Amino acid sequence: MAEKKYYVHPSSYVDDDVVIGEGTKIWHFSHIQKGARLGVNCSLGQNVNIGNNVHIGNGVRIQNNVSVYEGVEIEDNVFCGPSCVFTNVTTPRAHFPVHGIYAKTLIKEGASLGANCTVVCGHTVGKSALIGSGAVVAKDVKDYALMVGVPARQIGWVCECGKRLDDTLKCDCGRTYHLNADDTLSKE
Repeated sequence: MAEKKYYVHPSSYVDDDVVIGEGTKIWHFSHIQKGARLGVNCSLGQNVNIGNNVHIGNGVRIQNNVSVYEGVEIEDNVFCGPSCVFTNVTTPRAHFPVHGIYAKTLIKEGASLGANCTVVCGHTVGKSALIGSGAVVAKDVKDYALMVGVPARQIGWVCECGKRLDDTLKCDCGRTYHLNADDTLSKE
């Protein structure tokens, strides 16, 4: 039997037909469901649930008490803060189950989701966007957008490194951005 190149705490469950990338760590009381695919060098905190057929990219950090439901896709290097929430059904009813028909949600590369934020299903959170703690995302989020509040509204832009950008759109880290005519941001 080949040696596992990832770590799963003994209190956690990993169903059959799951792929876990090298260097990934799954901590206490977590559950990885059938068909899930986790990239390399991920970290899943305590009490994390990864739903059936969910795809998680490389280098993703999912903090404690997060459930990533079927229909949600998380690209590389995403940070999911403690107790952030995903949904996958737009109009849930206990007596009218959807039987596997879920609204798709995409969290793009490098995005960060603050503690206790909620991402309502059917939306995309853009590349390197930053969602503030407790915010409720109920519409698509632009790349590099800084979003806060309920419902979440954009209050600025952030660099790929996570620092808030001022009006020059130049970061201390050396990255420079350009505001496009359609009010989106591009890295120069």
